[in-house]
Amino acid sequence: MAPLGCAAVSLAATLHAVAARRPEQAALRVAAGATVATTLTFAELDTAMRRGAAALGALGLTPGSPPGEAAPDAAEVVGDRVVVLCPSGALFVEALYAVWAAGLVAVPVNPASVARELAAVLADVDAGAVIVHRDLRAVVDQAGDAVGAPPPVLVVDDDTGVAQAVDSAARPLAAPVDGDPEQLALLQYTAGTTGRPKGAMLRHRNLLANHCQLAATKLHVDGDDRVLCVLPLSHIYALNVALAYPLACGASVVIAPRFDAAESLALIAEQGVSGLLAAPPMLAMWAQAPGVDELDLSRVRFAVSGAAPLSPSVLRRFYHRWGVPVYEGYGLTETAPVLTTTAVTGDTRPGSVGHPLPEVELRLLGEDGQPVRRGDPGEVWARGPNVFAGYWRDPTETARALRDGWLATGDVGYEQDEALHLVDRKRDLVIVSGFNVYPREVEDVLTAHPKVADAAVVGVPDPTTGEAVKALVQPVPGQAPTAAELAAHCDGQLARFKIPAQVAIVDELPVGPAGKVMRAMLRG
Repeated sequence: MAPLGCAAVSLAATLHAVAARRPEQAALRVAAGATVATTLTFAELDTAMRRGAAALGALGLTPGSPPGEAAPDAAEVVGDRVVVLCPSGALFVEALYAVWAAGLVAVPVNPASVARELAAVLADVDAGAVIVHRDLRAVVDQAGDAVGAPPPVLVVDDDTGVAQAVDSAARPLAAPVDGDPEQLALLQYTAGTTGRPKGAMLRHRNLLANHCQLAATKLHVDGDDRVLCVLPLSHIYALNVALAYPLACGASVVIAPRFDAAESLALIAEQGVSGLLAAPPMLAMWAQAPGVDELDLSRVRFAVSGAAPLSPSVLRRFYHRWGVPVYEGYGLTETAPVLTTTAVTGDTRPGSVGHPLPEVELRLLGEDGQPVRRGDPGEVWARGPNVFAGYWRDPTETARALRDGWLATGDVGYEQDEALHLVDRKRDLVIVSGFNVYPREVEDVLTAHPKVADAAVVGVPDPTTGEAVKALVQPVPGQAPTAAELAAHCDGQLARFKIPAQVAIVDELPVGPAGKVMRAMLRG
């Protein structure tokens, strides 16, 4: 049954329906610097989506089907997986929706990924195809060499969309758009408790449920709104909240492919942006940027902070400077992504991540698995229509995360005035500008250096990125690797945001009785 009365279809069908109602409305406004360079109407985006879907079908890719289509107890037929490796912009959006319209599964990958990281994803998902921007073709070729049997590669650029990237003999026509909410829509890579990235399986109904839930809060948008997205679209927060949600509501999305405080401010004023979706470092820069008072920002009615904890001081500074509320939210990739937000009630008091969205249930459990007393900290468990289906090809991690319909988030929080306050993350993730960095992955690269005997990675506060990666390195006796040597060693093996910003050489790492590094002692 559709949540909150929303029509349960697919993301592609939702876009197609909006295009039928508002064909000439601008769907995407893509900036180059401080001004918009490319505009696509809903009709144009819908046509590109459907032609791209037909082209993907011409490649012989197999669409998915919902559970029970062949027989009441039939297993779901998962559609072929298509990796999307494009910078934020119109091409990313066209590729994403074309994959959905073809009944396939999108696998968005951070364009900053290096070949080793991409190869791991390609092998894990057994990709049926890769859609890549021409500027990133080299990393796909390197990754393809590593996986043995590389999938077909569709190269796109400003002149070549998905349909044009397929052999013209296929002559793709605009495909009809349908779909089922139970079909798998997205494999979004995140961290399992082992520290190895896992593909979170999100169905169309999970993503659409989060749209319906957000629409029932003060984050409701409509065709008169213009929503600014300055976040990388490969991230679930940008993909579903800053892009798919406004498009489903008929609003225009203003995409800034890269973040520059001055340029984005000018863009906000020029485009009459009404909603800002950002990460804490962006809000901090906007709060203190010169020239804010000289710009016409009168249409801005709300800002949203997500992907990382928001400092109370930044919340206060932004509100006093801009005069608009900052709604802070909390969620996970596994929840499509929003679970709670201060936009439910409008109470934006510092330190709170708000109340649960409609149809989301939360409970706080202690180490004994029992509910904690009101006000005491406990692990956050969540249940709702936006909770994912599990981890791709990993029943062990799925069973660990999902129990009786409840998701164990691994985060610790407490309840105050029925609102959630987060205390800490149970897992040792480091969040750099909203992106997860898995300590074990960085440690594995560091310990491969011939001068490194052992290493431990932790997150430390950073005023710009929220957290930064700090590595504590135990050298091989008689050796002394420099920070520059280690950075050079990591370059090409890790995305830039994962490379340690701080390196400390230590005689030995503190370990507990079981031999596990005690990370809490290393964060000072």
